[in-house]
Amino acid sequence: MTTLENRDRTALLVIDVQTGVLDGAHDRDGVVGRISSLVERARGDGTDVVWVQHSSDEFPLGSAPWQIVPELTVHEADPVVHKRYGDAFEATDLEDVLAARGVGRLVVAGAQTDACVRSTLHGAFTRGYDVTLVSDAHTTEDLTAWGAPSPGDVIAHTNLYWGFQEAPGRTAGTASAAEVDLGQAAI
Repeated sequence: MTTLENRDRTALLVIDVQTGVLDGAHDRDGVVGRISSLVERARGDGTDVVWVQHSSDEFPLGSAPWQIVPELTVHEADPVVHKRYGDAFEATDLEDVLAARGVGRLVVAGAQTDACVRSTLHGAFTRGYDVTLVSDAHTTEDLTAWGAPSPGDVIAHTNLYWGFQEAPGRTAGTASAAEVDLGQAAI
């Protein structure tokens, strides 16, 4: 039901699964394993896999912490979007990449739940995309020392509120990695 015309395809959007971002992340290995399975399913279904990679002073372009984790493989045909802001649409070519592929629905996984994942979810939704968050394939680091809730609580809360997100002409929701529909039909 996307509000974007002639955009009936789905893409798996994998956000910031980089060595430095996932260092110390909650359930890191489980999340990476589920993302790996999602990527393989998407490729098998003919669904585009689009990778997002963050750079900053902490994650300089090309550095070791900037690299995608070694357990995941970016294929040559997979688009990689480079960003410097939380929302993967801001000052990037993500919209052009998705438009060229006729994508109007995103299935989102990656890191960090309370930063780039959340910003991109909202950015996509306000731009007219249908957006499904994979409930067990996103993670964050422990920021309780700075007053944040525990990582598990951040993830649970994000899943809770995204499951009730609504707007005219668009759909949102959550699904586990095992249950998410990666097909080309609207949710």
